[in-house]
Amino acid sequence: MSDTYKPILAITMGDAAGSGPEIITKTLADERIRKECRPLVIGDASTMEDALRITGMPGQVRTISEVSQAEYADNTIEVLDLKNIDLSKLQRGHVDVMAGQAAYDYIKLATELSLGNTVDGMVTSAINKESLNKAGHHYDGHTGLLAELCNTPDVTMMLVAGKLRICHISTHISLREALDRIEPKRILTVIKLANDGLLQLGMGKPHIAVAGLNPHAGEDGLFGDEEPRLIDPAIKEACELGYNVTGPYPGDTIFFRTLQGHFDVSIAMYHDQGHVAAKMLGIWLGVNVTLGLPIIRTSVEHGTNFGKAGKGTADPRSMNEAMLLGTTMARSRKFGKQQS
Repeated sequence: MSDTYKPILAITMGDAAGSGPEIITKTLADERIRKECRPLVIGDASTMEDALRITGMPGQVRTISEVSQAEYADNTIEVLDLKNIDLSKLQRGHVDVMAGQAAYDYIKLATELSLGNTVDGMVTSAINKESLNKAGHHYDGHTGLLAELCNTPDVTMMLVAGKLRICHISTHISLREALDRIEPKRILTVIKLANDGLLQLGMGKPHIAVAGLNPHAGEDGLFGDEEPRLIDPAIKEACELGYNVTGPYPGDTIFFRTLQGHFDVSIAMYHDQGHVAAKMLGIWLGVNVTLGLPIIRTSVEHGTNFGKAGKGTADPRSMNEAMLLGTTMARSRKFGKQQS
């Protein structure tokens, strides 16, 4: 039954000035997506209709005002219409305050629907941080916003690209501040979140590898003392709690080894340490997952791609993968709860 259940996934339209709406039309024209889940766009119907015109994808937009009205028919894009974009004023390819406010509205509603179990999870299109902040919503991106909306401060980002899975101690902060965030308590929290996330993907007792901060993981104190002083204690405590954790490993080899299947997930100490590794595999193939939320949230790994907005040429592969991963996680959560 778990393999045949088609979860309802709320897709946030993202920044209307970017390529998100166009990408969604391409993703929802993919038979694999329709076969696995019931997609519902939280957005603006007029913008989605224009995106269909731009991309030339088959189908039509069907406007609804309640999730219960959705029929999920083939060649139909169900849009829970917030009517918050004026196409005559939209500045495609540029920072647009109207689009920033609308993007916030989509995220807020999708989160509420997920928390209320009206939908099984949410998949987010890209937003523009400058547009969001100019609209008065001062967040560093989806992760911080979702943590506040869900009232769950302990969250982390996991990037997924095939066998490569990377969680982060910190993300959108300065490198100076990121160094100050490295402490045993936070490392242990991320280890727990990573473990829970992989269990949700169907992995039993995942092997979690922790990266060092310094070159060669400090070389026994030659290049810094953060490993023995901050990272080792967290790994030791995690092992005592029953988690399968090893490290710290040098940052220049840990992600390659994870990709090769030596580990199930690796823990990066700061944003670029993990993101560079994941995006070298292809920015259009990765998925961003927020761990620690009471809801399921997957996302494209790329940005708004303003340069391709309105041209119909944006690549949908990351959105496709986000939808498929969201489906897997939604099924696991639904049937895991039933079995408990």
